Amino acid sequence: MKIASLFSEKTVFSFEIFPPKKTSPIETVYDTLEALQDLKPDFISVTFGAGGSGNGENTLAIARRLKEHYGVLPMAHLPCIHYTKEQIDNILKQFQENGIENVLALRGDRVEGMEPAMDFVHAADLISYIRSFGGFDIAGACYPECHPEAPNMDTDIRHLKEKVDAGASHLITQLFFDNDSFYDFRYRAARAGVNVPIEAGIMPVTNRKQIERMVTMCGASLPRKFTKMVQRFEGNPDALRDAGIAYAIDQIVDLVTDGVDGIHLYTMNNPYVARKISEAVSGIIKAAPKC
Repeated sequence: MKIASLFSEKTVFSFEIFPPKKTSPIETVYDTLEALQDLKPDFISVTFGAGGSGNGENTLAIARRLKEHYGVLPMAHLPCIHYTKEQIDNILKQFQENGIENVLALRGDRVEGMEPAMDFVHAADLISYIRSFGGFDIAGACYPECHPEAPNMDTDIRHLKEKVDAGASHLITQLFFDNDSFYDFRYRAARAGVNVPIEAGIMPVTNRKQIERMVTMCGASLPRKFTKMVQRFEGNPDALRDAGIAYAIDQIVDLVTDGVDGIHLYTMNNPYVARKISEAVSGIIKAAPKC
């Protein structure tokens, strides 16, 4: 099934997971899969090891297990900056041979000490290539608060339009903690002609180190309500975890009420957090009428 077809039927609810580190056996993620499949997400995306990490094989193995063992629709991430066309061809062929037909096409992070392959400079280049390869539903990434390397939001949205024109059928946002940023981004994207479904990426923050790492990586702003929550409970790990779950639930309720196309939950491979959030929001997501 192509994921793009789901958006006309419902408010989509999906998860992201990542493969274990290269030094850990792939079996370490199976307990996570077992717990998450029971929550009945519309699909689960599987991240791809950074260039040279060797975890791309695990991405395929996990996606295949989701599909064949658990009956969950998988989406495989695919970065391109450190891969040649020949390597991308081989990966796409492996996906097809294993029945993986949904791909999140990304430029990917630059890896220190590795030179870009330069066959694909931007995500739009990869999207166009996958489209010409045929047989895949292609998602793209977007940044509600502007890509860290873009000079301004207008430029970033112009590049986003290029992804859609190249063949992206739906989009998933980077994490954000201020829903107003998402609403402003969605309005500006629509005004620029970006007319595909946009899933809101929500990350429940459960510890301070996680916050600092994510903000450094993606540049998400921290609204006063969020920072006060962290400051109030940072000395109590359980309380901060529960407060982070509650904050994410509040975000999701507001987004669904406002007619968001979908929610993509960055689970951080934490079934407990994913379950708490899913149980709290599944009813309203199912009840939300399609706008």
